[in-house]
Amino acid sequence: MKIGYIRVSTDQQSHQRQLDGLQSHCDEVHCETVSAVKKKRPVYQKVIKKLKRGDSIVVWDLDRAFRSTIDALTEVEKLRERGVEFQIVTLNVDTATPNGELIYTVMAAFAQFERQTLARRTREGMEAARAKGKHIGRPFKLSEHEITQAGKRVLSGRATITSMAYNLGCSRGTLAEGFKRMGMSI
Repeated sequence: MKIGYIRVSTDQQSHQRQLDGLQSHCDEVHCETVSAVKKKRPVYQKVIKKLKRGDSIVVWDLDRAFRSTIDALTEVEKLRERGVEFQIVTLNVDTATPNGELIYTVMAAFAQFERQTLARRTREGMEAARAKGKHIGRPFKLSEHEITQAGKRVLSGRATITSMAYNLGCSRGTLAEGFKRMGMSI
């Protein structure tokens, strides 16, 4: 039996491309929406447990199943010990053959290199943006103007931090963090 496994990282991504590619290769296909770096991937675990000697797990692309080269090599070895093969459709790789096993090992290393390179570039880009004074991450809930006005009211005694936070629709902690960000000692 050939069982397909499809994974996308977020709800904004579609399973359809992988599904279209796997349907003609598989007896059944299972889809999951979870980041590859998550330790728990329930659908993947269910598929792995279901596989029996002589079965194959089929994925569209190598990075859809594993988190790292070590993870990929370890998992495929565990499958092989159970008599289960691994296939990657886009690479025409089948670990049942020596050539397929070699190509799989090399591609797993390249996939990890690609992920590490992307992570490094992302970190470098964020560091460069921070160096230019740009805010990285979730947008601030309160504008500088709102924080300044709230600070003036609190300092003048016309309002408390709690009442201003309520009026601005945020928590007391959010307003306090805003004061801190603006360099206001309140």
